[in-house]
Amino acid sequence: MTEEAIILAGGLGTRLKSVISDIPKPMAPIHDKPFLEYLLSYLVKFKIKKTVLSVGYKYQYIFDHFGDNYKGIELLYAIEDKPLGTGGGIRNAVDHINNDHFFLLNGDTYYETDLDKLYHLHIKEKANITLSLLPMEKFSRYGSVKVNGTKIIEFMPKKFTEKGLINGGVYVVNRSVFQKYSPGKKFSFETDLLQVMCNSLNFHGYISEAPFIDIGIPEDYKKAHEYFS
Repeated sequence: MTEEAIILAGGLGTRLKSVISDIPKPMAPIHDKPFLEYLLSYLVKFKIKKTVLSVGYKYQYIFDHFGDNYKGIELLYAIEDKPLGTGGGIRNAVDHINNDHFFLLNGDTYYETDLDKLYHLHIKEKANITLSLLPMEKFSRYGSVKVNGTKIIEFMPKKFTEKGLINGGVYVVNRSVFQKYSPGKKFSFETDLLQVMCNSLNFHGYISEAPFIDIGIPEDYKKAHEYFS
């Protein structure tokens, strides 16, 4: 299994201004620890040895707290001088990745999916990208993902959905997917790559009902305090 990961840690936390001060969203405190620390502890469980943090907005807060190592994980920083979007941020970070595959995590969601099983499916299906998919009922905040078996066939736009699968924000990605993009180009991973390339690349989904926390809005930020108590 790959021992490398990228975390998108450049979030602005605009919707959390009422509950956190002017710091990067992944540094939002949960019981005196930044949210990012819980994500890194999750990676420690799966023996990840190197993690690249894709950072921009006030990244110094992150560097000052974590430095270059967290519990045996080497930490590298891919710094955006200007906003590059999620896709551009990943492309910027990929230059620090040595393996053919890497794990990718959103810095503002915690999804305790089994990385070993996610990676196994990725290799078995010779996928370009494999997503961890969360079953959910009665939602409108997320787009849904349509699958045929494990093969992802469509990413649906955000709308009220009675029952479906959402993208949980944990992936295995082939490095070659991003090496085709020019460094420094701004683009969205979700809309410009996943949605656009869904039919031309081989995307698969691993369905997991593991605990899922999204700190993107104040209500869920409160739920995070309950979960990690």
